Amino acid sequence: MSTPTKADSAHKAGAFDIRTFIALLIGIYGIVLIVMGVLSNSDTDMKKTGDLNINLWAGIGMLVVAILFQAWAMWRPIVVTEVPAEED
Repeated sequence: MSTPTKADSAHKAGAFDIRTFIALLIGIYGIVLIVMGVLSNSDTDMKKTGDLNINLWAGIGMLVVAILFQAWAMWRPIVVTEVPAEED
């Protein structure tokens, strides 16, 4: 029986990386804010924020952060090493 090598017992976290979940959540909220900024922007909302479409700009910022988080997770993946179970 051969012993497992490092290549056999290590893999990337992939979708289970916490940065992927954070990127997904921030990205969804960012898209919702962008849609709200484009579709539901009234004059009273603009007066409240000093003639700034804050939903649109906050959504764009959140989408950029989500893209950066996902890029970070792809560029520097977490490598999980598996310890083989001992046989009885």
